[in-house]
Amino acid sequence: MSCSSSKQQVATANLKINNPVIKDKYTGDPAALVYKDSVYLYAGHDVAPNDFNFYKMEEWLVYSSADLIHWKEHPVPLKTTDFKWAKGDAWAAQVIERNGKFYWYVTVSHATIPGKAIGIAVSDSPTGPFKDALGKALITNDMTKQVGIDWDDIDPTVFVDDDGQAYLYWGNQVCKYIKLKENMLEADGPINVVNLPNFTEAPWLHKHNDWYYLSYAYEFPEKIAYAMSKSPAGPWEYKGILNELAGNSNTNHQAIIDFKGKSYFIYHNGAIQPHGGSFRRSVCIDRLYYNPDGTMKRVVMTTEGIQE
Repeated sequence: MSCSSSKQQVATANLKINNPVIKDKYTGDPAALVYKDSVYLYAGHDVAPNDFNFYKMEEWLVYSSADLIHWKEHPVPLKTTDFKWAKGDAWAAQVIERNGKFYWYVTVSHATIPGKAIGIAVSDSPTGPFKDALGKALITNDMTKQVGIDWDDIDPTVFVDDDGQAYLYWGNQVCKYIKLKENMLEADGPINVVNLPNFTEAPWLHKHNDWYYLSYAYEFPEKIAYAMSKSPAGPWEYKGILNELAGNSNTNHQAIIDFKGKSYFIYHNGAIQPHGGSFRRSVCIDRLYYNPDGTMKRVVMTTEGIQE
């Protein structure tokens, strides 16, 4: 064995197993916010019993980190019961900061209008506590008639462009978006539809350099694919698969951030054993890289995750 091979084996042996990043609870549908010198990780809390083969989620969790390796859990910032008009199901959600306030766009089941709905909570802190900002849903299933299902209004992603215009994308089977008013609580115009190849759900909108990226869950079981545009409202040009099937999970849900000069891909899988899987998921983080032309390189999912 050569000296270089021996050193490489020692270095590999010293790598820590940092994926999943949260190991004491099941966490799914991650979203992340970079604020000041920290990353805030928001996730749904999977609590499905081992013999229960569907999603059971009643609250969202929040963690913070200054290095993406060491995570601090904060008190539960938001539950479905905080929305008096909802009847449960803490599905995918995302937090964004604007003018010193933190707005959390969430998926829940509506109590009186059949189907999933999108609500908004607000806080003065990224770790909460959050409270219902509207007292009603922003989007309900009766507003969207593109498909005849009651779960097509899920997975909100929100983005504020450099000019101050805010956008909300969401959807299952069909991707939709609206512009938001500056107060982040009202639609500023009609609901628009975006045609994307094999769109399933989980849109995520972000910007890197001069390009806008719309990534999303593709087919089922889900990979992540993406499209690019010079505008957050499109038109979008499909660019291909970004990452493959996440291990032991039918769903795949991503957040993409830049932090301290590097790019990261945050997702979930079903890696924690013995009971991890599609309904008891775990958040992971790996590096994301861009090509010179702005396209993204395919993400390599690792057990080691982010190292020191």
